[in-house]
Amino acid sequence: MVPGAAGWYCLVLWLPACVAAHGLRIHDYLYFQVLSPGDIRYIFTATPAKDFGGIFHTRYEQIHLVPAEPPEACGELSNGFFIQDQIALVERGGCSFLSKTRVVQEHGGRAVIISDNAVDNDSFYVEMIQDSTQRTVDIPALFLLGRDGYMIRRSLEQHGLPWAIISIPVNVTSIPTFELLQPPWTFW
Repeated sequence: MVPGAAGWYCLVLWLPACVAAHGLRIHDYLYFQVLSPGDIRYIFTATPAKDFGGIFHTRYEQIHLVPAEPPEACGELSNGFFIQDQIALVERGGCSFLSKTRVVQEHGGRAVIISDNAVDNDSFYVEMIQDSTQRTVDIPALFLLGRDGYMIRRSLEQHGLPWAIISIPVNVTSIPTFELLQPPWTFW
């Protein structure tokens, strides 16, 4: 597990050392911004899977972040139609990270964001690794703090919305530090 604040430190102070050679991945963190609903219009930090999944070769200015039904995404999704060509938000638990990613890929998702099922987790990232099956996936898989996933889902429920609109990945190096809109619940 890696403390969340280290990503901001790395990005702001050590950019040349943090930029990876391929894709848009920056160090061990990837950033996305919720554009709608407005009450959670923040830049969120996620970590890519360690040894499976693809990387982002394209920046999506506006794409839907669709909470999977059922949330754990370990089998058939009742809202799989809405995940096609979008990004799925799923919860940790019930099956492996790779299994969840495969389910989303089979439903035509462009990526999956897996939030921790510990809703009080606001600072520690879990390292998502390959399971023992040797299966593969092509779409990116990201891990999101439990508190962040909970707050996104809660906002969608409060507004009666089926999805959020996000921009991913976000290059935070081009944003002045004082303008970084981080979720207020993740400050130390």
